[in-house]
Amino acid sequence: MTTEFPELAEAHLGGLLDQLGLAVPYSRASGDTLYFVDDTGTEVAVDDFVGGYGSLIFGHHHPTLTRLLHDLLERQVPVHAQFSRHPYANDLAAALNRVLHREFGIAEPYRAIFANTGAEAAECALKHAEMERGQRVAALTAEIDTHLDEARAAAAAGAGLPGDAATARLGAFTDVDGLIAAVRQHNAAQLARGPVFLTLENSFHGKLAASVQLTHNPAYRLPFRTLAAPARFVPVDRPGAVAKAVEAERVTVFDLESGDGAVRLVERDLPVIAAFFAEPVQGEGGIRPLDAALAAEIRQAAEAGGFPVVVDEIQTGVGRTGTFFAGAQAGLLGDYVLLAKSIGGGLVKNAVLLVRDSRYQPEFELVHSSTFAKDALSCHIGLAVVDLLEADGGQAYRTVRERGDALRAALDGVAEANADVVAEVRGRGLMQGLEFRDQTDAPAGVVRDFARNGLFGYLVAGRLLRAHRIRVFPTASAPHTLRFQPSLAVTDEAIARLVTGLTDVCALIRANDPTLLTG
Repeated sequence: MTTEFPELAEAHLGGLLDQLGLAVPYSRASGDTLYFVDDTGTEVAVDDFVGGYGSLIFGHHHPTLTRLLHDLLERQVPVHAQFSRHPYANDLAAALNRVLHREFGIAEPYRAIFANTGAEAAECALKHAEMERGQRVAALTAEIDTHLDEARAAAAAGAGLPGDAATARLGAFTDVDGLIAAVRQHNAAQLARGPVFLTLENSFHGKLAASVQLTHNPAYRLPFRTLAAPARFVPVDRPGAVAKAVEAERVTVFDLESGDGAVRLVERDLPVIAAFFAEPVQGEGGIRPLDAALAAEIRQAAEAGGFPVVVDEIQTGVGRTGTFFAGAQAGLLGDYVLLAKSIGGGLVKNAVLLVRDSRYQPEFELVHSSTFAKDALSCHIGLAVVDLLEADGGQAYRTVRERGDALRAALDGVAEANADVVAEVRGRGLMQGLEFRDQTDAPAGVVRDFARNGLFGYLVAGRLLRAHRIRVFPTASAPHTLRFQPSLAVTDEAIARLVTGLTDVCALIRANDPTLLTG
């Protein structure tokens, strides 16, 4: 490392990692193992259960993907060929459609917009949803304008105007022109409202200016709350909460109906809700699978309200839970689907927004672009990832389920043996979480101090790394929950070492032992 300057790349974070014993400069990676070189020059292996936060369904440097990447570079495939035909992008989009159609039993095509990261894909979805909402608002406004002209003509032909009830709502008017002016004035105020996005409590959809508004954790969201449209967070454990949240956002505009010799004042629902975002398994919120009943509520409310459901498969998708789309297990079909992380094969940055054809706005392609998205490298790697998952009749999905069951059984065993320390194990496939009991009221000492600072999970992670050469992290918004997202090649031996490490940690937590900070 250069000594010419002080540390300039996220030095504050680096200092925190130093305190937690996590500031390891890894030098090599293969499969489910990371390596670093210690002070003696010896290479040390570390079991990696973080897996790039769900980016490594095939592990580090999978040989098939690595060979393909080398081949693509040797062939000098274009990385920068913007504003041209990209057949490889279309091949990947078609492959994703084939899987989506099979898992959900549908036939409608989904259009693809490519991005580089999950947060960027979420931003694309937010923009597209607002464009779609804008079209619905414009259509409603045009329809009302037509009705106002029809009301003026009806009044001229002798039709009666609305009575006292309309006056109470609009103010006094003496003729049809005054009535129409009052309607327009009321509607203008309502039409000036911005969009509202709905999502769930404990959600995480990114940290960019707009996507962070949909991330429930206030530490991430509140410093930037004035930058973009707000979100409303729906409780996950209250039946009927989705419908209640939709009703709370209901806004109406006035319209005029003419017929049977009268002009009548009526209300029309204004499209305010732009979209409902949901994760099939909440990742940063603590590895919480979406309940099927809640998924059905979301789908029903969206169909009734005319707004799209955006299913965020950034962590859960690409085989992570035992199907390509985790939403297939939750029974949640998205109008939009977000993919990233493992679609890059652990080697390239890639993300995709899929949009149901009946909702797709073709003009979006002219107002949104990304310099590095849709390039040949990332698309070819993405297609190879899909092919690997689909090969041999979907053997990879069966392997994920089998390895996920083995990991889950091991974690359940730790929980059962340490019920006073472990609260719950939950997850799907190779996306599992182990939640420790709240330690903020533990006796004075290292456990309580770190718990009250929101760093308890990192305290545990530091101990596991230093003493057991196991790499895990807590979920971002639930620091008492450790996440486990290894590849489908995770071995029984690695899982056994994890059990040994977690058993050690549980004993130290129980004893409030400062050894948690050593090792």
